[in-house]
Amino acid sequence: MTGHPATRHRGDDAAAASFILGVTGLLVFNLLLGPCAVTLASLSLTRRTHRPLLATLGLTLGLTDLLVLATIGSLDHTLSWHINL
Repeated sequence: MTGHPATRHRGDDAAAASFILGVTGLLVFNLLLGPCAVTLASLSLTRRTHRPLLATLGLTLGLTDLLVLATIGSLDHTLSWHINL
């Protein structure tokens, strides 16, 4: 029995990467990972990925990364944040 290997769409990897970067960006390196997540999600959506929900989540998380950074930065007057224990 011969079968064709599963084909991967060009935007699928970018959708998954944007989601992973968006989630990670909420914890560390929001300034770097947020824009990367937004860019990869946008590329994935323009390439008509087979995973549009994952790309949309990556886009939302990337924008949330930047929003968290802007909010905490405006409260703390710095581009970094930390938790005082």
